[in-house]
Amino acid sequence: MIEADFPKRGPGYLDVSRADEALRNAAKLYLVDNIAVTENGAPLPAPSIVRARVSLPSDRSFTSYEEARAHVEGPRLADDLELYWNQQLLDVLLEYPIRSNRAEFAIDLRVDRLGQNVSTALRFLLPTGAIRAFEFHGNPGLVRLDPRWHHAALRFVESGFWHILEGTDHLLFLLCLVIPFRRIRALIPIITAFTVAHSITLIASAYDLGPDALWFPPLIETLIAMSIVYMALENIVGGTSVQRRWLITFAFGLVHGFGFSFALRQTLQFAGSHLLTSLLSFNVGVELGQILVLALLIPLLHLLFRFVVAERMG
Repeated sequence: MIEADFPKRGPGYLDVSRADEALRNAAKLYLVDNIAVTENGAPLPAPSIVRARVSLPSDRSFTSYEEARAHVEGPRLADDLELYWNQQLLDVLLEYPIRSNRAEFAIDLRVDRLGQNVSTALRFLLPTGAIRAFEFHGNPGLVRLDPRWHHAALRFVESGFWHILEGTDHLLFLLCLVIPFRRIRALIPIITAFTVAHSITLIASAYDLGPDALWFPPLIETLIAMSIVYMALENIVGGTSVQRRWLITFAFGLVHGFGFSFALRQTLQFAGSHLLTSLLSFNVGVELGQILVLALLIPLLHLLFRFVVAERMG
């Protein structure tokens, strides 16, 4: 409630008896105007503000939907409570008109600009009684609350594609793989070994088959860095036979797969009930990203070694 202007009394106490209109205005300005909900892809009209009430920071009603609903529909705080206006919580009940509770719903929460760090905990209750739980920072874009398989597949193909293009460590590793060969035929077994290896550990990690200790992620990040340095040194000393390279690449691919899984961990919540589909789609996205990188790298390296630098020096 820090952002809005509420009626006060005394030394900055919230005047609960005169706050209803200000609470509703705050709910509209900060929530209704920044939340978009769609039903089967069509935007829903603005919701009605059924309740908007002040709560104490110590209130724990939002641990379940039933408790939260009973809380916001219950009696408001007493008028004579001495509450500093900027230390309380604003609880709101919004209702959207929908056609069917079996429709496909999605939500776009543009609330990331309301603070320097904004965290959202979202629970979607399906008519079947199942619960989809989400927790994210900032604005993740459109969130499909119960995605179909093709929605999940498309999202994770895109995620895998951009993960490769934005991941400096994986790009450097690919560069080290390509430099000695620069021929598609020689690279096929090497890239295949890398793909198979990182797919194995990525899927295993997603199904909780990998270690979950606190020391494991730093170890993997260190091993990924070591893999880049090792491949670079091997390029320099000349141990570049295809058979040796694909065996080493397979081993390092297992390590990189765990690295992919750390990046994927926060986004698997958007997979709904399609975990395996999402994992395979992420892998497809990674491979598409690798193909694009290789398609650019190989001709560029050919030009570099032909016109700019000698082979050994390069």
